Amino acid sequence: MYAKVIVDITHEKLDKVFEYSIPGELAGMLKVGMEVVVPFGRANRETRGYIVGFSEIPEYTPEQIKPILRKEEDRRAIESRLVALAAWMKEYYGGTMIQALRTVLPIKKKGKLLQKRWVCLALKEEEGRERLAFYLEKNQRARARLLAGLLDQPRQEYELITRKLNITPSVIRALEEQGVLAVETKQSFRNPAACQVKKRGEVILSEQQKKAVDIFAMDYGEKKYGTYLLYGVTGSGKTEVYMEMISRVVKEGRQAIVLIPEIALTYQTVLRFYGRFGGRVAILNSRLSEGERSDQMERVERREVDVMIGPRSALFTPFKNLGLIVIDEEHEAAYKSEQVPRYHARETAVMRARLEDASVVLGSATPSLEAFYRCERGEYTRLTLSGRAADKELASVYTVDMREELKRGNRSILSDKLSGLMTQRLEDGQQTMLFLNRRGYAGFVSCRSCGYVVKCPHCDVSLSSHKNGRLVCHYCGYEEPAVKVCPSCGSPYVGGFKAGTEAIEELVKRRFPQARVLRMDMDTTRTKDGHEKILSAFANGEADILIGTQMIVKGHDFPNVTLVGVLAADMSLYTDDYRAAEKTFALLTQAAGRAGRGRKKGEVIIQTYSPEHYSIACASRQDYEGFYKEEMRYRELMGYPPVAQLLAVLVTGGEEELLDTAVRYLKEFILRAAGDREFQVIGPASPFVGKVNDVYRRVIYLKSRDYHVLTVMKNYMEQYIEINKGFQTLRIQFDFNPVNIF
Repeated sequence: MYAKVIVDITHEKLDKVFEYSIPGELAGMLKVGMEVVVPFGRANRETRGYIVGFSEIPEYTPEQIKPILRKEEDRRAIESRLVALAAWMKEYYGGTMIQALRTVLPIKKKGKLLQKRWVCLALKEEEGRERLAFYLEKNQRARARLLAGLLDQPRQEYELITRKLNITPSVIRALEEQGVLAVETKQSFRNPAACQVKKRGEVILSEQQKKAVDIFAMDYGEKKYGTYLLYGVTGSGKTEVYMEMISRVVKEGRQAIVLIPEIALTYQTVLRFYGRFGGRVAILNSRLSEGERSDQMERVERREVDVMIGPRSALFTPFKNLGLIVIDEEHEAAYKSEQVPRYHARETAVMRARLEDASVVLGSATPSLEAFYRCERGEYTRLTLSGRAADKELASVYTVDMREELKRGNRSILSDKLSGLMTQRLEDGQQTMLFLNRRGYAGFVSCRSCGYVVKCPHCDVSLSSHKNGRLVCHYCGYEEPAVKVCPSCGSPYVGGFKAGTEAIEELVKRRFPQARVLRMDMDTTRTKDGHEKILSAFANGEADILIGTQMIVKGHDFPNVTLVGVLAADMSLYTDDYRAAEKTFALLTQAAGRAGRGRKKGEVIIQTYSPEHYSIACASRQDYEGFYKEEMRYRELMGYPPVAQLLAVLVTGGEEELLDTAVRYLKEFILRAAGDREFQVIGPASPFVGKVNDVYRRVIYLKSRDYHVLTVMKNYMEQYIEINKGFQTLRIQFDFNPVNIF
């Protein structure tokens, strides 16, 4: 037998399968996905690699084929179906096979297992008392103390005995050799999901929730595995539907993966799932220690886990019988990888489900246009929850025009209406959340008097302000001088928005000195349990006001929050990104959904300079379908996803002149290789950040209605780059349908 091996070296020229013979001592011990050490190159340097297949007939003469040296004992093997998924990811998103294999193996090394030990009395009580009298007579105090403790409680934890009774391991060994006691050892796993949760009472589903579960269950029972979009307003009980679907799958002996977009959501999500499924739940995220992450995989291998919860990387949990993948808040940009291969968890989950005969459930109050578009085309099944659970009312949403506030002389970031409602909440003992919409901030320029924003005449995205005094489009490279006065109304109040969460915290504390204020952003959540501490403190009523960025508005459920203030709604609306309106609508709708989730009605204040914009107007009405129709007209007109497909080619290098020459040649090659394929080339242009650590960056965009055309062009470009030495000092990355521009 011969093994086909991918070597663990990230280089395009080595992105192929190598053949190795299997020595006799390893016969029958190797399998697909296993990590092995092989001799590589002329120097036979020991190199790690992954087995991706076997064959009985070699492609080369046996004398030319080197033998595998050994298998790596402390490494985890990749499930064979995940190897197939990695191959699909390489083809669909670009990059090398080894990069894809590393991606589907989130925990590579096996950690040291913890062991829990108990000391047990091995004698009958009468024999034990006789032996105790003997130890006392011989003045063997430590042995007597240990035996007396065991006669009182015949089974005790090893560590408790050594600490509480001050007994040394040598004394325990001596009594074990004499047959007085026995030491029991059991492997113990660090389970960061373990928490003290009261077992939930029975939850009665609404008619709409029950209908959604029944449609899923009927298809699943008939082995019609598909993709479902659970489209429900904020607070409609989507999590209860997920849990009921998972329960049906688990009863059949299968497992489920639940993806969440933010680590910040782990705390509340785990509490709810632990209440339903107990210790059969595990979590996986980057904040866990290496030992905790390894233990989760060990529990999965031992089939002690039914439900894995975590962000994007949890998608590759190596379950043996995966039955369901749930992607909560599926519209979130966090589901798109920023590392090669730049995969999207939604598309990758659908492919993994096909390989595993499983189903996928996507959930959101503000579905991505891609997901809703596929429902419209019949590719996904839509399940709708149109009302909040327990017939609770949606919050009342008010839009405040900050242009009018400026005219009245209020230059504060807090409008008069928001300040008044915050005072009222403090008097009533209710809580407030202030959301600063800083997401995707890229230096757009706007007028505070009339709301005018400077846009690219070619791409209909905002121009970004650069330090050299120019306004630049990061799609096509268009430039114009920075403006000093508003081109629309002549006002001098033209510029960018500069306030951060710390500045707002200081302002709130000055304005409301009696309030207890918490701030939640990247600075306050750097520690391992930073999110949990802040969220649990706010949930326990230890603060009146929570200030934060987008991490506070996603999925959290605080019954005493009756007021949400959105500061600077325009911050994400006018970024230089064709998805700006979609991201803004989703953020505002999610923010509005945090208010009034308890018994009291909620209110939401959206502060904006563009109240007439359709994304803000639709968000204030919680009207997703109205927004979808407006936004799809724009996407159709401009040829952006999901109507068309977009490929970004990012080229980086240390020499600016060489980089500019290379991207010019690359664009010329693309146009020559086009043939009769229909697509558009935009650029090359400089991204918003044109240089990082003395490395220059350029980007070329390709648009086409056919995704296959873009993958073919990607393959052509990879071949062209490989055979041209001029590209050797440059780095080229491909990103299909990027959710964040470079």
